Amino acid sequence: MKETVLKVDGMSCTSCSAAIEKKLGKTEGVEKATINFATEKLHLAFDESAISLEEIGRIVEKLGYTPLMGSADDTSARQQSAGRTPEETALPARETKTLKVAGMTCTACSAAIEKGLKKMGGVENAAVNFAAEKLTVTYDPALVRMASLQKKVADLGYELLPEQAGPQAVDQDEVMMTASRKRMVTSAVLSGTIMTLMIIHMFLWQFPGYLIIVNVLALPNIFILGKHVHKASWNALKNGSPNMDVLVSLGSVPPYLIGLMAFVFPLQAFTEMASSIMTFHLIGKYLETRAKGRASQAIKKLIEMGAKTANIMLNGEEVQVATEDLRPGDIMIVRPGEKIPTDGDVIEGKSTVDESMATGESMPVSRTVGDPVIGATINKQGVMKIRVTKTGKDTFLSQVIQLVEACQGSKVPIQEFADRVTGYFVPAILGITVLIFASNLIFPEFHQGILLWGAQYLPWIRPGANTLSIAFVTATAVLVIACPCALGLGTPTALMVGSGMGAENGILIRNGEAVQTFKDLKMVIFDKTGTITYGKPAVTDFQTVNDTEETVLWQLAADLENGSEHPLAFAIMEKARDTGVTPAGVTSFEALPGLGIQAEDADGTLILMGNRKLMEENTIAYEALEDTIAALEEQGKTVMLAAKGNQLAGIIAVADPIKEESAPAIHELQKMGIKTAMVTGDNQRTANAIAHQAGLDYVIAEVLPEGKVDEVKKLQAQYGIVAMVGDGINDAPALKQANIGIAIGTGTDIAIEAADVTLVKGELSGIISAILLSRATFRKIKENYFWAWFYNAAAIPVAMLGLLHPMIGAAAMSVSSLNVVYNSLRLKRVNIKPRYAKS
Repeated sequence: MKETVLKVDGMSCTSCSAAIEKKLGKTEGVEKATINFATEKLHLAFDESAISLEEIGRIVEKLGYTPLMGSADDTSARQQSAGRTPEETALPARETKTLKVAGMTCTACSAAIEKGLKKMGGVENAAVNFAAEKLTVTYDPALVRMASLQKKVADLGYELLPEQAGPQAVDQDEVMMTASRKRMVTSAVLSGTIMTLMIIHMFLWQFPGYLIIVNVLALPNIFILGKHVHKASWNALKNGSPNMDVLVSLGSVPPYLIGLMAFVFPLQAFTEMASSIMTFHLIGKYLETRAKGRASQAIKKLIEMGAKTANIMLNGEEVQVATEDLRPGDIMIVRPGEKIPTDGDVIEGKSTVDESMATGESMPVSRTVGDPVIGATINKQGVMKIRVTKTGKDTFLSQVIQLVEACQGSKVPIQEFADRVTGYFVPAILGITVLIFASNLIFPEFHQGILLWGAQYLPWIRPGANTLSIAFVTATAVLVIACPCALGLGTPTALMVGSGMGAENGILIRNGEAVQTFKDLKMVIFDKTGTITYGKPAVTDFQTVNDTEETVLWQLAADLENGSEHPLAFAIMEKARDTGVTPAGVTSFEALPGLGIQAEDADGTLILMGNRKLMEENTIAYEALEDTIAALEEQGKTVMLAAKGNQLAGIIAVADPIKEESAPAIHELQKMGIKTAMVTGDNQRTANAIAHQAGLDYVIAEVLPEGKVDEVKKLQAQYGIVAMVGDGINDAPALKQANIGIAIGTGTDIAIEAADVTLVKGELSGIISAILLSRATFRKIKENYFWAWFYNAAAIPVAMLGLLHPMIGAAAMSVSSLNVVYNSLRLKRVNIKPRYAKS
């Protein structure tokens, strides 16, 4: 018995899934067939000796649906069915790339590309962000090659541009923008000349050869400058997915051809209208492209941030090389004011570094020997030598770009409905256009009555024109006023702006689904170490007794702890160094398990540091400090007693302190109506102490790493949508289990990879900002959909009544798309900083 999962395309409602389940349930060899309609996945269990996967696929196809054979979740089954060679098996099971797509004009184009690619064997998923003109495709490199993907997209009538990085990617956009601007200007000049001649001919002087002149001027405008529109229109019709280009072509080509027929037959010429419609379309597309460029400028800024060259030591000499030529292990020399070319570790020198591009933090941070530095950040003060650790796609900046692109290429669940509607929109408009044209011819008196009423208020209405002309103008107006672009731009433009804002503020959102889920968040679960606390023990309290001076206590502590690798020893040594103490040599050093440590100083005096039991065994009195020790322990701190000879010198308390902004962030979450909890492996007493300091609602202690997933599941069952915040390897499964996984950026790569959101700065205030950003982004998405629906709901009926001139409709069509894009850009004005955060 073999189990696998297939994606099924073409289902429109649950009756479709029921039909497939019923048919496969009766098929011999199929043990189980269940469909999740929401995810469009068919879960199968079948006997391979009785029926093959290909036969099951053919059964589903006969029912009228499309099984995507290359999209099984069972990767090993796909590899075996594909007959991988050993070389192919060495390739990654799946690969995800984000590439530029040229030639799209509306969301119907993006839908056609997605549908076409998903049908290819080996392609698991394909999502097109129409606003960013990006395709994010997940595929099996052993089953499909990049060349095959490019050919498939080309067959659909579009161009999948090769992978590019750095300034070349920016130049690509500029080339397309320049070409769009050139088309717009030339078209505007031609149509402007035509309109000027029309006014002269109508009101000043009816000069001979007018029709010839305007037809000659309109020809290059419609058929040369608009060539890409008609080509895309033909491809869309050929592929059975009509798009906006079809509407524009039908609004411009037939009127022009009728204008030519006017030379022979007594017909009204619509050449001026045809030319103007194409011009308005080209103007709208240019303005839309420019606005979309502003929406996606966060990516462009990130790409342009990288340094172009680096100074490295080569054979004892300083040499300048291109950043692309850097290799791990190279030694870079970075002077004040220069960008750090790539990620590395400081091996010589000390400076402050402006890391605002990565963290959003305006204050420079100190960096010295041993500290890591991020590529594209700016060295502010001293000269540093830095050993290269990462280059190319492995660098922090590249990973940020990949995360932002992945978010922009993903889809928010609310967009799925809009995409389905858009798929039916253009065919519906074509059907309405045919009906309106026929209605004008069959019921001319009815439509004349409407026009006579409208002519009282609208100067462009001509009720005296012949019936055929009125029918033609009305049908053309319906074609050009309908705009599916506004619907398709609603989500991706808001997502582009929102994810860009997040990147600028150190919040990296991996997928669009998290944006929608955030608004329903009910609880945030925190890991303790490295999340609520710093993850680094530090001395929190100390007290001397018996007239012992502070320097004597710290000298004693430094002598004992020097050289120890215990985390608490590091904390004590750091504090001792801060007080100016230098460790002295000791003899007879001995670690006493369960008690502490002991040694003899230079004078031969016994020195001790440890717990109460160690003091008791050496008959050293400590009872005078018992209340203080107990109080510190109740706060979750580890208390060590230090003694010299037979006399207590003092106590030192060490703890992993909570971050300064943990309590304010948790309080802010609670004010937003979100519950907070902490899941930790620490003992209950320490966990309670930390929870009390942070102000958490719930605390779950003494949980093994593998038990965190179960605790997340319990809280999900109780509260619904929960987020998990963590920074360690042991947090990764829990991050995946949570509805939203939030990784602290200072944590491990595994935790970051498992998360939906990464906080680069590692501060919990980023959670507040992420929630505020996601709520604002989703609010913009809903606003965009409202305006897109409102525009179409209001404009199409007016055009159907014959009260809208096609040229006005063409202009309004462009305005509707621009309105949605600029509404998304207004998202940049939203303040996403927590109220308690420092300005």
